[in-house]
Amino acid sequence: MAEDALIRELSAAVERSPDAVELRLHLAELLVAAGRYAEALTHCSAALTQDSANTAALSLLQRCSAALSSPPDKSATFNWSAAEEQVADIIEPAFVDSGDGPPDMENERDLDVLAPSDVKLADVAGMQNVKDRLEVSLLGPIRNPELMRAYKVSARGGLLLYGPPGCGKTFLAKAVSGEIGANFYPIGISDVLQQWLGSSERAVHEIFEVARRNAPCVLFFDEVDALGMRRANMRGDSGHRTVVNALLAETDSATSDNTGVYVLGATNAPWDVDPALRRPGRFDRVIFVGLPDSEARAGIVRFHLSDRPVAGIDPKSIAARTDGFTGADLAHICDTATQLAMADSARSGQVRPISMDDINAAMDQIRPSASQWFDVARNVVEFGNRDGAYDELAKYMRRKRFR
Repeated sequence: MAEDALIRELSAAVERSPDAVELRLHLAELLVAAGRYAEALTHCSAALTQDSANTAALSLLQRCSAALSSPPDKSATFNWSAAEEQVADIIEPAFVDSGDGPPDMENERDLDVLAPSDVKLADVAGMQNVKDRLEVSLLGPIRNPELMRAYKVSARGGLLLYGPPGCGKTFLAKAVSGEIGANFYPIGISDVLQQWLGSSERAVHEIFEVARRNAPCVLFFDEVDALGMRRANMRGDSGHRTVVNALLAETDSATSDNTGVYVLGATNAPWDVDPALRRPGRFDRVIFVGLPDSEARAGIVRFHLSDRPVAGIDPKSIAARTDGFTGADLAHICDTATQLAMADSARSGQVRPISMDDINAAMDQIRPSASQWFDVARNVVEFGNRDGAYDELAKYMRRKRFR
């Protein structure tokens, strides 16, 4: 979609120039026009931090707050062509039409279904609450088919994992595959979204057909918000709308037989997922995956340093000092410490193990990356949780003092 590309371009420009208030407010305007009010609210707050009297920022802030606390205005329109011309004056366009024709369907890349994962839930350090939720909502019924028959329930429908990026949602999906001995079929945006009209819907259908042929199979959709975005936020005759419709059709137990296909999804932005995909029979079970707890952080450090030369590393001490860090942040700390030890070894000509001094130096350079996600989540919890969908997230944020 042209508007999505435009927002991505301007977001990149804001990242490069975070102090450019006018640029940030222009991005906020585009996000409001796209119905992404929680994200727009974050940029308004950032702009007001730099210029507390900015009237444009205050006006946008009021519009975002009002929109999050009331139903969407479907009559609103926005001139995306004009907006694109404005952005073009600021940054270089990111996409160029190659002029190539539609691809030869016979030569399309085959998607690989992986064998059951070797990862089990026991390999996931900490996160006991998430493991318990997985056991109750999915794994328990699958392991006990006689109980499912007795209680007249089934394992149909999907399970959605959501939370800040870099906290192990994909690793958990692999663990589910390993626990039930099912093939693992990971799907990303590029596996679905195609350039040509009708190709994306055919891709969705073929993905489910492959999963059915390889049942039992864990069909894992990463970034569900990008594939199944809210149709109410789409502009005009968006080609993406048909992708959402195709996902709805393939996950509907009334029209599709997905026996033995366990559909899992992961998203950093569940508030952007179309509500129809959250109804019974689709992604009707939702589990919040928060930041790794102390046990998980120590386990992540051990994992990332397990095959490297180390001396005197204390994972528990590192875990105690990294509350609020994601798994990806901890991996970054380990990688940075490794690079520091390597650089020192290159200068001395002798291999030196990674030490706590390297870890400490790395930690001085790296800050938690999830703060912006929680800024957006706070807006959703405060202004867009009238149906209680994010009560679990709200409790977590209060407990962690993010609110």
